[in-house]
Amino acid sequence: MPSSSEPTQAQAVYAIHNRLFFRLFQVGNTLDRQASNVMGISTVQWAVLGALTRPQAEQGMTFSELAEYLIVSRQSLDGVLKRLERDAHVERVTDPHDRRARRVVLTAHGRHFWRQLQPRIQAFYAAVMQDIRFDDKVAMVHLLNVVNQGLATVHEVELPAAPTVATKKKAGRRPAR
Repeated sequence: MPSSSEPTQAQAVYAIHNRLFFRLFQVGNTLDRQASNVMGISTVQWAVLGALTRPQAEQGMTFSELAEYLIVSRQSLDGVLKRLERDAHVERVTDPHDRRARRVVLTAHGRHFWRQLQPRIQAFYAAVMQDIRFDDKVAMVHLLNVVNQGLATVHEVELPAAPTVATKKKAGRRPAR
């Protein structure tokens, strides 16, 4: 029988879940900072350029397809695309099959920029992942996919009610006496 100072299995599971999600948060923030410092572009810009260079995106992607593929908000993506358009890396063009829709396509300048980034990206990946065995990298990709799928379906699980947020009363003038 465990002593009262030993965590229960539920407490241990909660603790490891908490640590894992905090580490994911830290890794995401560190990646954002390091990518910007080392690569000179944000991780979202990096992801957009990478998404548009895939063979299946040769004709570009609609705004909605790109937002869904990257799992980012439309507002966030719009801001990133405006910066990439300003730098002449992408442009929004009318979809030839649906004149009402617009496609985001990589420009020739954007393609050239992406090709120039490749040696830096490879070196970045190698430096970050040098101490992780290949099989562990494959397992990590699989496990992160499982976590991502769990996050995508969490709305289907009945969660306890969210705590109410106490609002502070606005500081105002005291009533006249």
